[in-house]
Amino acid sequence: MAFEPPRRLVRALGETAPDGDGWLEKLPEAAERAVALRELTVERVQVPGGRSSLVVLVRRPDGSPAVLKLAPPRSRPGAERAALSHWGGLGAVELVENVPQGDAQDGVLLLERLHPDVSVRSLPEAKALLEAAGTLRRLWVEPPAGHVFETVAERTGRQAEAMRAGAGAFGEVAGLVDAALGARAELLGAPPEGRLLHGTFRQSKVLAGERMPWLAVGPDPVVGESAFDLARLVRDRVEDLIASPSGAATTRRRVKRLAESLDVDQERLRGWTLFRAVESGVRALRVGRAKDAELLLEFAGWL
Repeated sequence: MAFEPPRRLVRALGETAPDGDGWLEKLPEAAERAVALRELTVERVQVPGGRSSLVVLVRRPDGSPAVLKLAPPRSRPGAERAALSHWGGLGAVELVENVPQGDAQDGVLLLERLHPDVSVRSLPEAKALLEAAGTLRRLWVEPPAGHVFETVAERTGRQAEAMRAGAGAFGEVAGLVDAALGARAELLGAPPEGRLLHGTFRQSKVLAGERMPWLAVGPDPVVGESAFDLARLVRDRVEDLIASPSGAATTRRRVKRLAESLDVDQERLRGWTLFRAVESGVRALRVGRAKDAELLLEFAGWL
């Protein structure tokens, strides 16, 4: 079959692709090779799919369902493989293969099949937050000895540099950028003990499964404090928050409720929520997603 990347993936990767990157052009051939190597039967490409990888629903030679995932190097698929291996299916989707010889660096993962069209986001908001938070708690474990995962300080350091550049290009956000960078500096001054974190956790990253009701997918793992991971969940359904007359008050209650339910310091959660919202807003401005930027920066202003 033709492995045509979904438009959502093409658009998202086009925003971040370095000059000369040819991963998308090589993707159909890479997918064909991965399928042939594993003797898989292809059912369909998942649409709209994700923003950083091609997801293909397949069956293994024994007829069991699985998911084939192909991601470019800049999405750090090696780190995802290492994190999923360390979690061993506790709270997250399972790896279902030993890596074929020579394929470990090719960004190919064969995963347990979940229900790709049923995420926690399909639940009513209060129930969705409860289930998502419960899933997240199971992922916060000690990182493996000698790990090579990026740390929160390293990742946010790169992001901070891009934010400073964005503040220069988009002067109207300079005040929020200063506040976010100040919060980061304070938070990194005395960080709690580091855990292995999902890194990009939100409601749509939690899918229904057979083995467990809900399992996380698509980590971009990082080692650091739990509040960093939880911060992205605070702004889930941001468009609904912005549209609500009580959005600001709801956001503050959400910070308090999530912090208490997961034993996270409320002020640290607020600080990382501010940093991550401003970082995402500035990045959206940089790539021309003005509407997304407006929502994120208004939300950040409430914090």
